[in-house]
Amino acid sequence: MGKSFYEASPIVRGMYDLAHSVLGYDLKKVCFEGPAEELTQTKVCQPALYVHGFAAWTLLKDAMPVAEVAAVAGLSLGELTALAAADVFDFATGLRVVAMRGRLMQEACESTNGTMASVIGGSRAQVTELCAAYDIDMANLNCPGQIVISGEKSKVQAAVAAGAGMGFKKIIPLNVAGAYHSRLMQGAADKFAKFLQDVNFKAPKFAVFTNTTGQQVKTPEEIKAALVKQVTHSVLWEDCFRNAAALGVEQFYECGVGGVLTGLAKRIEPNAKVSAIATIQELQAATSAAVGA
Repeated sequence: MGKSFYEASPIVRGMYDLAHSVLGYDLKKVCFEGPAEELTQTKVCQPALYVHGFAAWTLLKDAMPVAEVAAVAGLSLGELTALAAADVFDFATGLRVVAMRGRLMQEACESTNGTMASVIGGSRAQVTELCAAYDIDMANLNCPGQIVISGEKSKVQAAVAAGAGMGFKKIIPLNVAGAYHSRLMQGAADKFAKFLQDVNFKAPKFAVFTNTTGQQVKTPEEIKAALVKQVTHSVLWEDCFRNAAALGVEQFYECGVGGVLTGLAKRIEPNAKVSAIATIQELQAATSAAVGA
């Protein structure tokens, strides 16, 4: 994860060196060598995703200096990367914020007994009804027909069992450490709010869409409030992407691992052009295609 960027760019090497200093451990070693059990811990995974995503963004920007950026958005943790891209804070400040967020959410996971499940084939109204019936929360509205539910493990398990008879195509339990984007994260949200009070944010230099509403956020105060709310509330990714596309964006780039957002984009706006950039090879292919166009 991130190794090809690291090997190709002195700028990215500097990012991982700075991350080592900020975090107090060698992030690149965990990213490049594992073990997976350590990398997937929330307190490690969030900084890893942030550094990798920002590295991809930085190299993309350098490769296409004349490209006009209309908007940025990120799913869950990715919203912090998007804010750094929009110069709301610098890379190091963002990493400190991300590290605190990950640490607090890890603590919330360990102090609660929560889990999540993916609901396939249901509408928002149907999933809202399911959540109300079993006292759980909608965590992620990813794309049409894909919504994630979150809450106490026993309640989510009951919802999974009952959902088979409610008209959903299927409900898949997720292998996660806790109930992200649910009320079980309230302790983390409260502490995160206090931490952010002393962090300097600036107004974004281009449009940023927040997960909490799917709309733009424009002031430091709005952005901080949205980041705190996001910890316990639904991630409206489908709304974010639709509203970004409505600005007339001609090309989207997913800066991060997995290509998950690229797949979601095809479900949300089938005609949208999206390129996933997780390696230096994918960066070169994406930028070559853009120049060729």
